[in-house]
Amino acid sequence: MKDEISAAHIWRPGRFMVIVGHPDDADFGPAGAAAAWIDAGSEGWLICCTSGDAGGEDPTLDPLQLARDREEEQRRAAKVVGYAGVTFLHQPDGNLVNDLPLREMLVREIRSFKPDAVLCGDPEVLIHDGGGINHTDHRAAAMAALDAVYPAARNPMAFPWLARGGLAAHRVRRMYLMWSNRPDAWIDVSATADRKIEALRCHSSQLHDPEAVFTRVRSRLAEAGSHIGVAAAEAYRLVVLDQDPEPSPEPQ
Repeated sequence: MKDEISAAHIWRPGRFMVIVGHPDDADFGPAGAAAAWIDAGSEGWLICCTSGDAGGEDPTLDPLQLARDREEEQRRAAKVVGYAGVTFLHQPDGNLVNDLPLREMLVREIRSFKPDAVLCGDPEVLIHDGGGINHTDHRAAAMAALDAVYPAARNPMAFPWLARGGLAAHRVRRMYLMWSNRPDAWIDVSATADRKIEALRCHSSQLHDPEAVFTRVRSRLAEAGSHIGVAAAEAYRLVVLDQDPEPSPEPQ
């Protein structure tokens, strides 16, 4: 029996941050939702923990040049999506670790930009539904993002030198976990699916058969869209940390 159609997720943050392991993760991930929110008036910022210096199949490549190339690809893609900016944390590709230095860097970024929502991977996913191992950097970036959001970014005594230096504690209200085996929120990206593909097209160093990749991406968007009765959607596991404030009572 066909699953019932769910309602599209419509909450939209005023400011949001995407935290990923590598250049291109954000475009394979939440680029459609990011572009839709930006078109509706949100401001977004992208954080790449690494610069993708191990993202090649030729061992004779200069990893520093590859990192420079991939950073430039991501900057071009970020302009397509509409992010206000991109930050590269220059951690080692393939060796990303959720340690205190990475967490402090992410807390600094969160307290600086003050997002209402953070989008990242689902750190509980080791094996994707249908097969495939979740990359170690994806897992580390996702866990570091969660640990930075809660409790560190909202705790003024976590990395207290940041607060003393002017970066006060900040409470992220929601997290959206991409590539989850337990999605419960589907965002309509029918109007921005083409932008997602154009952003992916910027990552030419990673696309050996671009049209085949785009076909798979469109198929996944369509499958997610079927959950809410639209042409294309992205699926997320939603974590609500702070509920929306209750509306003020009408004056008598």
